[in-house]
Amino acid sequence: MQASLNAQQRTGRGKNATRALRRSGRVPVVVYGHGDQTQTLSVDALELEKLLGSISVDNTLIDLAVEGGGTTRALIRDVQMHPVRPQVLHLDLLQIHAGERIRLHIPIRLSGTAAGVREGGVLDHVLYDLEVECLPTDIPDAVEVDISGLGIGESVRVREVSLPESVHVLNDPELPIASVTPPTVQPADVPTGTDADVTPALVRDRSRDGELAGENG
Repeated sequence: MQASLNAQQRTGRGKNATRALRRSGRVPVVVYGHGDQTQTLSVDALELEKLLGSISVDNTLIDLAVEGGGTTRALIRDVQMHPVRPQVLHLDLLQIHAGERIRLHIPIRLSGTAAGVREGGVLDHVLYDLEVECLPTDIPDAVEVDISGLGIGESVRVREVSLPESVHVLNDPELPIASVTPPTVQPADVPTGTDADVTPALVRDRSRDGELAGENG
């Protein structure tokens, strides 16, 4: 997946400059990379909010068009949010080069209805994304996992995922992605109260009827 974002150079430093920047409707951005000079930029808050609401943050390449400075391709590495309001306070981007292999997380999407669920089993979705290493041009949008064949007591594991050869999965191949577990049967409630207390006593009394008859005879 790929998207674009406009940015401007940022000159002011410190908390006061950052607060003023946010009051003007912009968000401070830092772009760093392997051996590249760190860039301090800013982006429009509304444009950024719209972008974040329409992409997968973990694996979308951003074409960052810097005013007066060309275009930088980057991945989102950190989004700092306001603790109370739905407001982005800061954005960290990692600059990407065309021939450089990168590590990132790809979301897992389950498709189909497991056969075991139709039989009363419970679907347990264990792993929600895969960590992979690949070139920027080979980043998958998502990992599709068909669970329709899963019966009760069965799992689909990382080693069963199908991805292009250029995409190397870094997770343990034996990790379960999803499982179907047997239905949980709740034990019947044990009766409590006056009736439960009296009944055992009556049984015990009746069991001694023959003994009492012999003693009184």
